[in-house]
Amino acid sequence: MIQFTYKIKDPAGIHARPAGILVKLANGFKSTITVSKAGKSGDLKRIFSIMALGAKQGEQLDIHIEGEDENQAKEAILKCLQDNF
Repeated sequence: MIQFTYKIKDPAGIHARPAGILVKLANGFKSTITVSKAGKSGDLKRIFSIMALGAKQGEQLDIHIEGEDENQAKEAILKCLQDNF
């Protein structure tokens, strides 16, 4: 299992367009990928789970990845977060 954190830098926080990009990316991996913030958690492969977190600029996301392609998933998801959030 791999875990990492990411601090939201985008002034708009997590919004629909980049969240959709993240979901599409996550769905390309076999691993189970969850995201959590302040006691709430959800499946990173479902856009409503991500949007329900209501993550704003400066807040921290905790990402948990478990599965056969977890290393590749971590690298791709981290790059997507850095590029879009």
